[in-house]
Amino acid sequence: MVRFEDLQVFVRAADNGSLSAAARQLDLSPAVASAALKRLEKTVGAQLLARSTRSLRLTLAGERYLAHARAALEAVEAGGQALALQRQALSGELSLSMPSDLGRSRLRGWLDAFLERHAGLSLQLRISDRVADLYRQPVDVALRYGVPEDSSLVALPLAPDNRRVLCASPDYLARHGGPQSPQELRRHQCLRLVLGAALHERWSFSQGPLREQVTVDGRRQSDDGEVVRRWALEGLGIAYKSRLDALDDLRAGRLLPLLEDWQTEAAPLCLVIPHRLMLSPAVAALREHLQACLEDYLAAP
Repeated sequence: MVRFEDLQVFVRAADNGSLSAAARQLDLSPAVASAALKRLEKTVGAQLLARSTRSLRLTLAGERYLAHARAALEAVEAGGQALALQRQALSGELSLSMPSDLGRSRLRGWLDAFLERHAGLSLQLRISDRVADLYRQPVDVALRYGVPEDSSLVALPLAPDNRRVLCASPDYLARHGGPQSPQELRRHQCLRLVLGAALHERWSFSQGPLREQVTVDGRRQSDDGEVVRRWALEGLGIAYKSRLDALDDLRAGRLLPLLEDWQTEAAPLCLVIPHRLMLSPAVAALREHLQACLEDYLAAP
């Protein structure tokens, strides 16, 4: 297979009548440029440049091949320019479903910045912890915690290493103390999230080969993740939240992590689409933007 870099060396050398000049223009060593030319000639099965210690000229085969090499380089460059232009000129409407807590606290601001970069694009947001039906609802893409059970959906990872964090406010811990093991959660007020029709009341932990699953209880449950986080901040119980949801509060000390010597449940954040054919330029640009935002957010002190 012909390499793009080898074509560049050949065309520059033909234009300049010098392999060393081509190497300088491409910021290559003369040895690397010479190896690239030899590799190209071996690939096409013909000598393209006749070279001596003082001169370099195109062979008959080289003259015939040069036009094709130029066309190939121009086509690759044109393709890159077309993609860049497409990224800059996204248009249309994108419907996005996202979880309530992260959606309001972080994603909304990141999406505002995304719209500022793409003036031709409009966005319709659906903020809810209910799992959107991508086949029946008018939703192009969904941001979800966890990998979807429906294998026909395509999950594009945004924060694959995200996990849940067990946490409570300093006020709650001052009044009730903190659990020393997962089983001690049974005597605490636990703030539970309703996901669709299911109550998330079985909280899982692991420590090496040991696995613990605790059925927790409490006086408060909600289908809105932001409500659960606010209850925790008000000292009303212990929450088992996505770390992304609670990160600002953990960094500020408004919430404190518990049972840190136990590993918590995985909660990867994914961009979910119904089919890979739905990965439009707008969705691809959105994924790239959100990944960059998440990387900066997680790297911040």
